[in-house]
Amino acid sequence: MTTHVQNTRTLQSAIITRLASPFDVSAISALQARVFGPGRFARSAYRVREGHGVMSRFCRVADRNGRLLASLRITEVAIGGTRGAALLGPVSVDPDFRGQGFGTQLISETLADMTSAGIALVVLVGDEPYYGRFGFHPVQRGHIVFPGPVNPQRILAAELIPGALANFHGLITAAPEPAGGGQF
Repeated sequence: MTTHVQNTRTLQSAIITRLASPFDVSAISALQARVFGPGRFARSAYRVREGHGVMSRFCRVADRNGRLLASLRITEVAIGGTRGAALLGPVSVDPDFRGQGFGTQLISETLADMTSAGIALVVLVGDEPYYGRFGFHPVQRGHIVFPGPVNPQRILAAELIPGALANFHGLITAAPEPAGGGQF
């Protein structure tokens, strides 16, 4: 996937992927509103994040000359009180730029960042046919519980540390801010 984005960079200079900053918050919010509409706030994943900062140290964006093309939100979470996990999503790609590999690039880079930082498990609510290529698999029903309704067949997890899923079971909640800060 790196090759695809590098080719895109060659064709459309100045397309970069990078960690999100506080300056990106309004553009990310506008992109998510455009892509997902107002119904996004009713999703259980949003309930996990309520009151816990807009972004974390792992959130990423793709932009070209200041125009946000894609964003990926990550929230560090505890599952059944055990820290060291993260909630992935939403992945937002501007409709004008879908199919160009930006979502894939952001996910791949973020998983690598989280692996380096010692995050053990990444959870999301999504479609296995898309996320399976990143190592996400369905979680056994009842193993991880979201606040509010969620289709249990869509709860997926990727172990960044082999065997990590066995250490995480129960209710998923936003983790307190990591030592040294990280959320803005």
